[in-house]
Amino acid sequence: MSLKAVSTNAAPTAMGPYSQGVDAGNLVFVAGQVGRDPASGELPEGIEAQSDRAMRNISAILDATGLTWADVAKTTCLLAEITDFDAFNAVYVRFVGDPKPARATYAVKALPGGALIEVEAFAVRS
Repeated sequence: MSLKAVSTNAAPTAMGPYSQGVDAGNLVFVAGQVGRDPASGELPEGIEAQSDRAMRNISAILDATGLTWADVAKTTCLLAEITDFDAFNAVYVRFVGDPKPARATYAVKALPGGALIEVEAFAVRS
């Protein structure tokens, strides 16, 4: 199996030594995405805006591999504040279809750049 880095200008560049995603043939791994705007590099204000942008960033990376949210089998979601759980879910559900991906959600002490949310995704190519 050969691994291929996934890169798109429609999502923010990596903030460290990692790829936006990795295409591993039947599996695509999308690196954790915070709600940074790909054009400005800025984080919008508030959990809803950051959640929406993070999910759109993942959409762009999936699109670069020919996949969509319908192909996502698992997500991991990190929240700076667990009290944002319901607000995050209200945004998350607009992106994922049925069946919903398996998911783990954690509250963490801090996220890169002061982000309020980070989401990673694992997709399966049929």
